[in-house]
Amino acid sequence: MRILLGFARPHRHALGVGLLLALLTTSLGLATPMVTKWVLDSLAEPGALTRPVVVLVVLLVLGSVVGLVQWVLMGTIAERIVMDARESLVGRFLRATVPAVTRQPVGELVTRTTSDTVLLREAASSSIVSLVNGAVALVGTLVLMAVLDLVLLGTTVVAIVVVGILMGLLLPGIATSQQAAQEAVGRLGGTLEGTLRAVRTVKSSRAEERQAHRILVDARAARDHSVNAVRTTAIAWTISWGGVQLAIIVILGLGAWRVSEGLLPVSSLIAFLLYAFNIVGPISELTQSVTQLQSGIAAAARIREVTQLESEDGGGAPATGRDAADDAVPVVRPGEGVVVGERRDDVPVVELRDVVAAYGPDAEPAVRGVSFTVPRHGHTALVGPSGVGKTTVFSLLLRFLEPQSGELLLDGRPFRELSHDALRSRFAYVEQETPIVPGTIRDNLLFTYPEASEEELATVLAAVRLDDAFDALPDGLDTSLTSSSVSGGQRQRIALARAILRAPDVLLLDEATAQVDGLTESAIHDCIRDLSTRGAVVTVAHRLSTVIDADTILVMEAGRVRARGTHAELLESDALYRDLVAALRIGAEQPAPAAASLDS
Repeated sequence: MRILLGFARPHRHALGVGLLLALLTTSLGLATPMVTKWVLDSLAEPGALTRPVVVLVVLLVLGSVVGLVQWVLMGTIAERIVMDARESLVGRFLRATVPAVTRQPVGELVTRTTSDTVLLREAASSSIVSLVNGAVALVGTLVLMAVLDLVLLGTTVVAIVVVGILMGLLLPGIATSQQAAQEAVGRLGGTLEGTLRAVRTVKSSRAEERQAHRILVDARAARDHSVNAVRTTAIAWTISWGGVQLAIIVILGLGAWRVSEGLLPVSSLIAFLLYAFNIVGPISELTQSVTQLQSGIAAAARIREVTQLESEDGGGAPATGRDAADDAVPVVRPGEGVVVGERRDDVPVVELRDVVAAYGPDAEPAVRGVSFTVPRHGHTALVGPSGVGKTTVFSLLLRFLEPQSGELLLDGRPFRELSHDALRSRFAYVEQETPIVPGTIRDNLLFTYPEASEEELATVLAAVRLDDAFDALPDGLDTSLTSSSVSGGQRQRIALARAILRAPDVLLLDEATAQVDGLTESAIHDCIRDLSTRGAVVTVAHRLSTVIDADTILVMEAGRVRARGTHAELLESDALYRDLVAALRIGAEQPAPAAASLDS
């Protein structure tokens, strides 16, 4: 309820206006039976019908206009609340730490932003107003019924109390079923999203039926829970409607008897019956409002889980483009303290000091006591078997992961003193899987540095041998990347071009040559060599050819740096490095082929 009210609070003034309009509409509706009684009582007086009939017409027109305005207003507020909820969720996802987001399937998070927020729409807007309005309408109707006849009122109150008790027993089950249904839909979305991403693997493994079964298990669970919610809602509404109708039958019989005994005027009975018929409205409104609140509470419970995701620091305004990369970051001169606005070659651009990190409080450390420096210029490579912590080092450098102990420094300044945004403005990153951003090829190229000129774009495309690769596409660089037949190697080079365009202080390459041919790999090596003369390049590599000419090679084993040096030095001094090379049947005296891999 706190979450629901939190989404409604920014719109409280508009909701207040909507409530006033709803109460006005209710008041006009409550006046109609009394005016009807006035019409019936005027039948005996010639010419006395004009005024009550005019009043009835005015009530009809005014009620219609006010109802229309209130309907549009509440619908607008509802959509704004959905927008606020989605904006809040999207912001929370993108501010959350990488481990917090990656622990849950993407489809599950998408479901929370799409279908769960829709359930909030009525619950956080019109249902709140309807609760108050329905309660006022119910009380107002009962008061006017009391004015007409207390005996018939007693019959009505008994019926309402019985209906209320039964509804109170049924409605909590709606929230339980709705929450279970939404959780099943979330699991369905996660499984479906993963299956569609791996559709080639699914088809080549002939696993279509198996995956369809997995997906449909959650679909059936969502259906079953939703059917339970529908059944409970239907029973609640049937009890509500049937109870009121039964009360009307009793009122009609009892009222007719009282009229025949001269205890009640016919006009009063007709007015009371009109109120009895109209009381279905407030009771139905209350029933619907409580039902919507139950659904909204179920959605809010899932949204609350998102609000509890661990977030990165705010870090102020985003830093983008070359200006961000050129911002002065304080550096430390040995023996001279902090000097602002200066970067010296004798101070490493990045330094790790005895860093220990794990992917969870109870997980085994992925890196243990890692220490090394990255000079301001040059190529540093991380090699070793799979699972030794190479990619974890990149996660630490980009603050996707925080160390449990030890320290990381940028230009001599501890990472913890810098915002995530300021820190990442100094790096560019090419992921191993090279995910694409929804949009065109141009959008992906300019994603990190949207201010780049056409000349700069053409230069980096030529550097990665993509200068004429997209000329045959219908829209060239403006072709949608998700729907075009761009190869995996081209996508990897697009990611590399995006990073080169950024002109970062530190370029991080996680197996940048994994999906390219020999000629393209040679071009990428040329880029790396060129960039390493102007800045720092750090690569995670499984191919020996990627690192054979690196200035420094760090050999990792079991989360530690066990050796460092050049290719020639490590061949002489480190057994693991020799084993990795020997496993590829490469002699120490001969260069490695482009396809050679250090991941063994």
